Amino acid sequence: MPVDNPTGSTDHLNGLEEVKLRIGKKGAMITIKSRREIEIMRDTSRIVAEVLNELRLCCKAGVTTLELDSIAEERTKKLGAEPAFKGYRGFPKALCTSINHQVVHGIPGNTILNEGDIISLDFGALYRSYFSDAALTVPIGAISPEVEKLLRITEECLYLGIEKLLPDNHLSDLSRAIQTHAESNGFSLVKEFGGHGIGRRLHEDPMVLNYVSNGRGIKLRPGLVLAIEPMVNMGADEVQILSDGWTVVTLDGKPSAHFEHTVAITDNGPEILTKVA
Repeated sequence: MPVDNPTGSTDHLNGLEEVKLRIGKKGAMITIKSRREIEIMRDTSRIVAEVLNELRLCCKAGVTTLELDSIAEERTKKLGAEPAFKGYRGFPKALCTSINHQVVHGIPGNTILNEGDIISLDFGALYRSYFSDAALTVPIGAISPEVEKLLRITEECLYLGIEKLLPDNHLSDLSRAIQTHAESNGFSLVKEFGGHGIGRRLHEDPMVLNYVSNGRGIKLRPGLVLAIEPMVNMGADEVQILSDGWTVVTLDGKPSAHFEHTVAITDNGPEILTKVA
């Protein structure tokens, strides 16, 4: 679920407790997870990945988004976890379902999936006091070549960004990789929402922009866990929030795609925690 818009020794990572770092005098409070915390987050992330994989297989013409939400919640509870989004800031469901021109935060209901639609499934879980979060966009049957390209480029943006999650890189390295790939292929990036840190809270610092802003951003270091989630529009980047207070749509009515992984930065680079094996 998107949020509104020094390296040295890693010996401390063996403990259970996170380390908090203040970036700048009034900057973000960054939490560095211990190895034991990341191990718990691996378990949470496996649950998220398993639920999303099951949902992907259930996305067919004739299925309602409410049915998908029920599958997500029931499966999560069977696995011993709780849906992260239900009740979060008043969100009423376990799953975000955003169809076609809906960007993020769509609320499941009686909407029926039709052939040629695309649906973004954004799901999070809470397990043993730690959160994980991931998303993917699924085609319903055959889709146009233009929309197929949108999905492909958005997913490529995600992995190109993740490749930049290396110790001593800066957050802007990720942002630049995502922005360059999306815009060089004729698409635009949603700027009002972005990725985020994640751990004991669903949304932690830092905010992860999908475009380059001022400065280089924080220096990356082992133990940082981030939810990376490019949201890419076929048309212009402008969006608006509908009257339900949640559903974000493209202003021009053109399709949007969304892919996300929860990723831990290790001494050896990024580890995708929510990747389906």
